Amino acid sequence: MLCVGLDPDITRLPATGHPATPAGMEAFCLGIVKATAQFACAFKPQIAYFSAHRAEAALEAVIGSIREFAPHATVVLDAKRGDIGPTAQQYALEAFERYQADAVTLSPYMGFDSVEPYHAYPNKGLFLLCRTSNPGGSDLQFLATPSTTQPNSSEPLYHTVARLATGPWNPHGQAGLVVGATYPEEIRQVRQLVGDAPLLVPGIGAQGGNLQGTLQYGLDSQGWGLLINSSRAILYASPSHQFAQGAAQEAQRTAKVIAQIRSTLLSG
Repeated sequence: MLCVGLDPDITRLPATGHPATPAGMEAFCLGIVKATAQFACAFKPQIAYFSAHRAEAALEAVIGSIREFAPHATVVLDAKRGDIGPTAQQYALEAFERYQADAVTLSPYMGFDSVEPYHAYPNKGLFLLCRTSNPGGSDLQFLATPSTTQPNSSEPLYHTVARLATGPWNPHGQAGLVVGATYPEEIRQVRQLVGDAPLLVPGIGAQGGNLQGTLQYGLDSQGWGLLINSSRAILYASPSHQFAQGAAQEAQRTAKVIAQIRSTLLSG
């Protein structure tokens, strides 16, 4: 269930053979993909790291490399798009036709209008921001909103998002949610609300998320249902001249821990 995040910080590229250019970013990500492919079920390239440096072509090439070296892996384009109408249609085209991603992250805070255009691609995945891993997420996500199930009561906004995203906003059964590993109690609540809908869980590794709690509360009824993302902890696990070896070792270690915790939970 390990998802490797591809966030190539141009200031942290290996000194040898990886210049601070789009070509250097592409070579670095290719090295990461090759090194971690056997341990990952998914890769999550963050579009901003590429577009900020005019490296969109490098992103296309990286996704092509994932298809070649990790054909089993899901590609989640981390874009967090949140616009409506024709603009959202263009963002959907970008994610699913230009970049050929299998799934994309979306911000739902402009309502169903911001999600509907992506339903034109019913075989693609949508991960809507629900309970995010950053501290500032609480500024809005805990605001009380009228309950969608109980009259005259309220619920946190992220509960409402969870219900809508995997209910009336999900006609093709293609939607999941982003829920941070830094908040395992909220993972538990979201899992209770959404049944077996898939959860993309960032926040382990550099952000210090709770891997034990993520699996304890996040597994679906089949014992799966999670994409557990680690980015910086894998990308920069070792000094630059050994970056691929370090990434492989950290990915293997993380995948092993995930498997061990899962096995213990299911056997208990």
